[in-house]
Amino acid sequence: MLPSAKNLEGKPVPSVTFKTRADDQWKDVSTDAIFKARTVVVFCLPGAYTPTCSSTHLPRYNELAAVFKANGVDEIVCLSVNDAFVMNEWKQDQEAENITLLPDGNGDFAAGMGLLVDKSAIGFGKRSWRYSMLVKNGVIEKMFIEPDKEGDPFEVSDADTMLKHINPKAVAPEPVVIFAKPGCPHCARAKALLESKGYRYDEISLGQHITTSTLRAVSGSGTWPQVFIGGKLIGGADDLEKHFKTRKAA
Repeated sequence: MLPSAKNLEGKPVPSVTFKTRADDQWKDVSTDAIFKARTVVVFCLPGAYTPTCSSTHLPRYNELAAVFKANGVDEIVCLSVNDAFVMNEWKQDQEAENITLLPDGNGDFAAGMGLLVDKSAIGFGKRSWRYSMLVKNGVIEKMFIEPDKEGDPFEVSDADTMLKHINPKAVAPEPVVIFAKPGCPHCARAKALLESKGYRYDEISLGQHITTSTLRAVSGSGTWPQVFIGGKLIGGADDLEKHFKTRKAA
């Protein structure tokens, strides 16, 4: 359970050194290097590869990174009481190119925050409680600490809550999925158009257990590509162009 942690808004972040790995070399990263003269969003979690962390917490921050940047955030940092090797592998597994993952291997940062908890009952040892915070020039401006409940509550430290705090009027991008076929020029055109409009997308390709029959079952069409935005079928590359022209006209 959560210790008697205090909300540290208005206080500086703990001064620690993170033992990271880059290019197969150890590299010390200080809290000053991360936070000094910068605006940083931090989210801390119990462990890499754990269900909530991998399915929701990290992916959503990665997905909204461009929106955070557009609203004055210099960097998004994920902290966990794991070693550098685990954090690097998890970043690669999650394709979290927009997030800086830092290993709090000994729990020094979590302890300095008063949020190091004992999860020995499930074989985790000492881990960080789940929370997020907005840090400006090394000073904590806002914290969202998960409630003191059994298990691993995830109610307030999510990316959308943090974004709403930073800018209540910020608009999160709609999720985009494109069904594409390798070597398809229309697929390449659709992807280039999405990228030119600043859209991130998940690509589902022919051959990855996906057939034209699968495409037809999902979209009602057997032609490639098929693009979905916000859960709505847009269609092929020509349909996508019309979609953006219609939105611009509106």
